[in-house]
Amino acid sequence: MNWKFPKDDAKYSWTRHVVGKMQYYRLSESIVKRIIRAPKRVENGVAEGTVACMQPAGSKKKQELWVMYQIKGSKKHIITAWRYPGISPVRDQIPIPPDILEELKGIV
Repeated sequence: MNWKFPKDDAKYSWTRHVVGKMQYYRLSESIVKRIIRAPKRVENGVAEGTVACMQPAGSKKKQELWVMYQIKGSKKHIITAWRYPGISPVRDQIPIPPDILEELKGIV
């Protein structure tokens, strides 16, 4: 398998750290983008101002693929990605922007 380095574009920027992790865990650019676009679970990231999203992987071995990113302007700055063995515990609720919460309170 010939692994290609991801390139920065209009939507995503990549750190050297995430490129190394992608090589280590054998994750492609398209898999990382898919996790960001269609996550199964979204949590606040460990670092301030970051978002961590997850998709389950594997059917025989239970695993999860995680990506942590930060929104900078119109770009998503991808910080790191990892493969979690097993099923991780839920840490907190999905982050909902305050303006959306106010709109939902107005409907109810």
